[in-house]
Amino acid sequence: MKMLTVAVLSLVAVPLTAQTGAVAGMSAIYGAARGNLVKSAEMMPEENYSFQATPEVRSFAQIIGHVANANFMFCSLALGEKSPNSTDFEKTTDKAGLVKGIKDSFAYCDKAYAISDANGLMSADLFGMKTNRIGVLSFNSGHDMEHYGNIVTYFRLKGMVPPSSQRGM
Repeated sequence: MKMLTVAVLSLVAVPLTAQTGAVAGMSAIYGAARGNLVKSAEMMPEENYSFQATPEVRSFAQIIGHVANANFMFCSLALGEKSPNSTDFEKTTDKAGLVKGIKDSFAYCDKAYAISDANGLMSADLFGMKTNRIGVLSFNSGHDMEHYGNIVTYFRLKGMVPPSSQRGM
């Protein structure tokens, strides 16, 4: 019976996945990045927000701020509108301001990751590269994951378990 259930669910899931489209297909990666970055900002103690792995790299606070700034920039481009953000979160140092900033940036990006495929195929200029809005969203998700990788190192250096490693514990 269990095998039959799995087989039926597989047959139903394939057509549903195909119907989700290119933009919706990126939602798993985006959702993972969103969850891990927001949870990281919430979990890191405020006294560690100024921590830098080495003097040459951004502090934890600056990484969170950089991701918030970038989310607003990339997602406004994907939406074809001016960014609503007027704060340079990379210069924000307090935990509460950065947690709010990253949450707000992802709330804004939620709208971008909900655009139609037709809208996603509209052209965009990303750092001088000709692409489309789906390409911008893909770049944004990759950028978020890149910086989450930095944050994982910061957690480990502080003797903490990063959010993505806590699942199943």
